[in-house]
Amino acid sequence: MSEAKRILVTGATGKVGQVFIRRLLADARFDQFIIRALCYNRLLEPHTRLEVARGSIEDRPVVEAAMQDVTHVLHLATSKETPETIMDVAIKGLFWLLESCRTSSSFQQFILIGGDAGMGHFFYPHPVPVTETQKHSAYPGCYALSKVLEEVMLEQYYIQYDLSGCCLMAPWIMDKDDFKYQLSFGDDVFGGPRWGELVGPEKAAEYIRTQTIPVMIDAAGRPVKRNFVHVEDLVSAILLAIDHPQARQQKFNIGMDEPVDYGELGAYLAESRGLPTVAIKTPYHSTWLDNTKAKFLLGWRPHYDLPKMVDAAWEYKRSEDDPRIVWYPG
Repeated sequence: MSEAKRILVTGATGKVGQVFIRRLLADARFDQFIIRALCYNRLLEPHTRLEVARGSIEDRPVVEAAMQDVTHVLHLATSKETPETIMDVAIKGLFWLLESCRTSSSFQQFILIGGDAGMGHFFYPHPVPVTETQKHSAYPGCYALSKVLEEVMLEQYYIQYDLSGCCLMAPWIMDKDDFKYQLSFGDDVFGGPRWGELVGPEKAAEYIRTQTIPVMIDAAGRPVKRNFVHVEDLVSAILLAIDHPQARQQKFNIGMDEPVDYGELGAYLAESRGLPTVAIKTPYHSTWLDNTKAKFLLGWRPHYDLPKMVDAAWEYKRSEDDPRIVWYPG
């Protein structure tokens, strides 16, 4: 039997963490892996191969205790647009993790989940497809800045200490009915833009009543192309990256084969579900996240395209014990 490995998962109770844990525990390729989940506010269902470490990632003793006998790290923890905590969680926490990794006798691989917030996604014009060599360009706000700093810190540990790691750069991650609610004109909108604020309360109320779909338009009058990834596709990439020799010290864009064109999205919802649409002019720009490198080096393929993303979100039925809870806005 292969020697046991232990992967520390930060942000383990979040959207990606929960799917990753479920998928890894069910995959025979990883039968030798034990998961250690670093939990702060929430807990996970018990499992024979699941250990729980309690505490905040901003505390060095917590991190050092959680890192005992760890061979792999999957770093998911963040705090989004919360200036009071984001540097302690995202930056100081990552620093403690990397320091523990470089001094550990058991450590083998660090996997960081980055984000296209670090290259500005639709805030700035990108006239050509965005590859992994794209210059960092955080959009306004502390979350995007933190994603830039995370990537740079990990890259420097490659240079300074030849650390074994990789970064999977994901755009907006969708699960369950998230994709449906990112189009809501109501207060239940998931992330941004906040469509109701763009049109005003009277129009928003009418669009809610008629189930109207917003079609995001750029300054030139064209539908915006925006990058998404389904959580299952992202987790598939994470699982492929574990111990993959081609992943060492590499960065990979992990997104759909094509960005979502809001014009095509509106047309599909009109055709498949009879929903009306309305064009909403915005200051945002189209981007195309190029995922060729992950396909070539990791052998990864996304399974979700626009129709599958829409159908999965609209057909998702929540049970009474699965309320829609948004822990952070986006």
